[in-house]
Amino acid sequence: MSIRNMLKGWFGESMGAAAQWLFLDEHTYRSINNVTLNARGGTTQIDHVIVSRFGLFVVETKNIDGWIFGDERSAQWTVVKFGRKYRIQNPLRQNYRHTRAIGEFLQVEDRAIHSVVMFWGDCKFKTPMPSNVLRSGYCSYIESFQAVHFSDTQVAEMLGALKSGMLPKSWATRREHVASLDARHRSTTVCPKCGQALVLRTAKAGARTGSRFYGCTGYPRCKFTAPCEGDD
Repeated sequence: MSIRNMLKGWFGESMGAAAQWLFLDEHTYRSINNVTLNARGGTTQIDHVIVSRFGLFVVETKNIDGWIFGDERSAQWTVVKFGRKYRIQNPLRQNYRHTRAIGEFLQVEDRAIHSVVMFWGDCKFKTPMPSNVLRSGYCSYIESFQAVHFSDTQVAEMLGALKSGMLPKSWATRREHVASLDARHRSTTVCPKCGQALVLRTAKAGARTGSRFYGCTGYPRCKFTAPCEGDD
């Protein structure tokens, strides 16, 4: 990752932290930023975790300028800026791993975990996006969840568990996470999306009938696939 991209990412995370501090009631919504946890298949780094009686909000932030094209199922989204195109990892898939890691770490049910993707910067969605992918209304979206899942005591316990269980905020942790990412995305045994095992399968229908691919054992909940090297 370039220094420029690191700074853009840091600015996006800072915008999220500032918005939480300014507009969310700090007694109701307790946030921890830049949370790195040990998870299945390596470490996972989460931009923001907001703990409240109304659930856990797991937030992935992006600081991107340009037009954004994507959908819930695609592995990658496209960004167009000044006529130039580049691809980014689908942030919903990216945040899926984060929510799974938080759920397993805190032993919390899925219904109490809310995935949020927030785009900061001068961007515009050019395709329909799910309601939890935002470029405005960040705090009001979080406040729209009113079903109570936890008591004040449980909120305090989860905050304590995260603070004591997360890895230190340091360059060493950052380097470890980058190495973990590289190993996970090259792996043919561990799903980079959810951390479950990958198995070799053969396509039984469609244009690629007969070709082999790696599929997640968490299917249909996790639909990650990757081509088998050497198979066309």
